[in-house]
Amino acid sequence: MTQPHEGAAEVPVEPVKPPETAGGARHSGKFDAVPKLKRTRVSGTWIAVIVALVVLVFLLVFILQNQDTATVHFLGMSGSMPLAVAMLFSVIAGGAVVALVGGARILQLRKQAKKSRHLQR
Repeated sequence: MTQPHEGAAEVPVEPVKPPETAGGARHSGKFDAVPKLKRTRVSGTWIAVIVALVVLVFLLVFILQNQDTATVHFLGMSGSMPLAVAMLFSVIAGGAVVALVGGARILQLRKQAKKSRHLQR
């Protein structure tokens, strides 16, 4: 293969050979994939901490922007507190109810799984 240029001598161009790997085998020409790192519990925890911090910042902004006093009535009791704090208490109470129901269901499923493993033996 030669490429003539004006005023230049023709120089033969040889094709480039791929480098040989250990053992004399030729390289496939494809890029070697970088090994994918496994996710660990620590990395999952790190992501959860970052998400929790972002949520807490938004919660703090919400509380600081909603300082209007609200009167709250519950089970015959009444009191006044900032609106955001009252809403925060209601969210915490709702989360506690969901956690209790979910925990009861998990215990129920564990008991059922233990019983079925015992019967399979």
